[in-house]
Amino acid sequence: MRGFLISALLFVLLLNIKGLDYTRVAGSDYKSAQTGENVYETETTVYTSKTFDDRIKTVQLYKDGWNLSYPIIKLNSDEKLVLQFDLLDDQIESYDYTFIHCDKDWNKSDIFTNTYLDGFADNQIEDVKPSFNTTVNYIHYKLTFPNERIRFTLSGNYIVTVYPYGEPDNPVLTQRFIVTETGAGIDITTHRPMMTSANNEGQQIDFTIKLNGLNIIDPSRNIYSFILQNGRWDNAKKNLKPDIFGNNEVTYNSLSEKNIFRGGNEFRYFDIKSIRYQSEFIKKIDFVSPYYNVYLFPSESRESKPYFYWQDFNGKYYIAFQEGRDPETDADYVNVYFTLPSKYEEKGGSMYVSGNLNNWAFDKNNLMTYNVLQEQYECMLLLKQGWYNYEYVFLANGNKDGTATKFEGSHYETENDYTVIVYYRNPRDRYDRVIGTFTANTLNRMTN
Repeated sequence: MRGFLISALLFVLLLNIKGLDYTRVAGSDYKSAQTGENVYETETTVYTSKTFDDRIKTVQLYKDGWNLSYPIIKLNSDEKLVLQFDLLDDQIESYDYTFIHCDKDWNKSDIFTNTYLDGFADNQIEDVKPSFNTTVNYIHYKLTFPNERIRFTLSGNYIVTVYPYGEPDNPVLTQRFIVTETGAGIDITTHRPMMTSANNEGQQIDFTIKLNGLNIIDPSRNIYSFILQNGRWDNAKKNLKPDIFGNNEVTYNSLSEKNIFRGGNEFRYFDIKSIRYQSEFIKKIDFVSPYYNVYLFPSESRESKPYFYWQDFNGKYYIAFQEGRDPETDADYVNVYFTLPSKYEEKGGSMYVSGNLNNWAFDKNNLMTYNVLQEQYECMLLLKQGWYNYEYVFLANGNKDGTATKFEGSHYETENDYTVIVYYRNPRDRYDRVIGTFTANTLNRMTN
């Protein structure tokens, strides 16, 4: 009997250890079962949007019906999100998915799964199709949620985790999204910063939150606001505290720089929906088995040039294939070559090709190398056919803010999206609610 109890206790201990490893899925020093390499780069519990398997490409998460939307849906509504990605392989692999509730800072919430999910916590992705008549074979996966198997019962930050069947501790990708309530109304104004050093390059985001009868005793302590520029988190303004509170309204209009962003520039772009002709900015297209190769014209520095408006996707991309019917499975993968002339190599950091084409991440995939003989930065990315936005970012050593500075320029007139997210932590609860979100575009909104 004593031996049985000891064995049972050891079994429970092993289960608890496994559970602890799982909660560290997006940040801990965890080794891949496939390669033995560390796939989580820092000792932190912060969850992020990340791909952990090099075979996984073109990860997109958006609101159903609009491929360029941000992944935000209303709680207890008919709105759904769509997750799509490709596995570069000939053989179909079975993937499951689950969801993790996070606090405002993207740490795992201290609540049970059945508190925020109604249905089965782990489910299989069933919409799976092989590519058709492509030079690069891949398997396309598509998931729409909430669905008949799972729905969300709480608002807040969420992570969707995709992993091979039977391997929940070995995810292939994670993606952030938000489920919001509608209890707070948000009014946003954008204008050129005044009395700061950023008056020609920056954009100030002021906003007012109307609490609409929410019984919040101390908004200055229990409400936290975030601002995202073009849906990205690396340069977000976080945990902003209100400047004024009264009449059931919370106002943010500080004269400090806490709600000021660099306006940046309109994104560079290229079109590779067809490989039969050279569109704008395409210098050459050739085929070297097994890939088509697309060479972009060398980019020009825009750091000292005046502002010029053109319509862009604010850093996003759109999958499209001119010669086929279904871009999800008919679009091919091509090597795209980027070159950025620079007489000298910039010291104290690294140069990247940046945008949603790499999840706004800065890693080995979009790192540029400096060619001393050609006096230029170079990078090659394997991309699915479509329209793409991008920019060049010099990321200083130790800096996590990927805001473009060198080579791109910054202007207060630049068209950008700004999303305000309002979190509320009830002192009696163990999780952060999202009581409202709103996205505004600066076009025709900017005031001097």
